[in-house]
Amino acid sequence: MIKTVVSTALPIDERLLIKKNVWSHGMGNKRICIVTGTHGDELEGQYVCFRLNRIIQENLEKLDGTVEIYPALNPLGIDSITRGIPNFDLDMNRIFPGDPEGAMAEHAVYTILQDLKGADMVIDIHSSNIFLREIPQVRINIHTADKLVPYARLLNIDFIWVHEAATVLEATLAHSLNSLDTPTLVVEMGVGMRVNHGYGNRLVMGILNLMHEMGIWSEAPEPHLISKPVVSVADEVSFINAEASGVFLTETRNNIIVEEGEEIGNIVSPLTGEVLQQVTATTHGLLFTLRAYPVVYKGSLLARIHHL
Repeated sequence: MIKTVVSTALPIDERLLIKKNVWSHGMGNKRICIVTGTHGDELEGQYVCFRLNRIIQENLEKLDGTVEIYPALNPLGIDSITRGIPNFDLDMNRIFPGDPEGAMAEHAVYTILQDLKGADMVIDIHSSNIFLREIPQVRINIHTADKLVPYARLLNIDFIWVHEAATVLEATLAHSLNSLDTPTLVVEMGVGMRVNHGYGNRLVMGILNLMHEMGIWSEAPEPHLISKPVVSVADEVSFINAEASGVFLTETRNNIIVEEGEEIGNIVSPLTGEVLQQVTATTHGLLFTLRAYPVVYKGSLLARIHHL
């Protein structure tokens, strides 16, 4: 059943409509919400929502509870391929918990938060931006790690990154929901403005696995198909940044183990033909973030490595 969560007037007789698809079946009272499209240039979640809707529709008898799918919290951003809310110059994921008496964007995020509040689990799906490529991962505030890491392990992802509190923005949807005792996992994967079917299919299987563990879905995926993620806490991650401006060239892929000193790529000057920086791994570990957009400036993030 398609339901409208937010309906707000826009100029020239148009409306901002934020919708969800609600699937409810059986006698179970558990509720899981799948949320994506907060940033208009992050499209991995669109495929996940499509696949989940199809699977539930074709196997409704396996559902015992409620699944709510929100494919586009920022529909204007998705329509215009804009990260934030167009014309407002706002990052939607930096204005939660919102304000019922505030401007349009503040009212919208407040209404979304109230609609999600009280769910037994929320999965907030993001892509990376256009500059970085991320392996499928869950990012968790260290203060909620004890509660959320066991759930994250079920999601068929490669990596769980437990952040220090200082690195977690309080104005995000996930922080606001977790503060309201609504458990929320933030998934990040892929690269901006693209859809990776492999990553999406893995996450769909992981969500079904989590639903099974919660008693919402009767069928369990084969255990050998569910990945066991690496868990990284606090200072177990090294950042590699550009020391020069130029073009970053690499044939390396992420989700591999690298050795300290191993070459990852080079920053070059197309004008002079010089290699301006040989980029090497700073530690032995899992390369889980890698630069996707080749033009870099001094200080640009090139890679992140989890220490092993």
